[in-house]
Amino acid sequence: MELSDRVLKCVDCGEEFVFSAGEQLFFQDKGFTHLPRHCKPCKGKLTHKPGRVETSVICSECGASTTVPFLPHLGRPVLCRSCFQRLRESPRISDLS
Repeated sequence: MELSDRVLKCVDCGEEFVFSAGEQLFFQDKGFTHLPRHCKPCKGKLTHKPGRVETSVICSECGASTTVPFLPHLGRPVLCRSCFQRLRESPRISDLS
């Protein structure tokens, strides 16, 4: 079966977009059975991923103010980057025996 470019209409904005022969071949290879319903700009809006959480904290080791890319749990120490690296590079007690 010869594939050719098809013009489809976006269900969100109503604009026409091209569903190319190459894209159709990709859909066939992946086993997709439905035609795309969104143009690229509208699809980009749908797949937007929220950014990372940045939380301001005080380092448990040195007391410096810093930010971490996660939401800390209560009762667990939070370290700044330099204290974390220093702790990571220091030998553990179990490693010494």
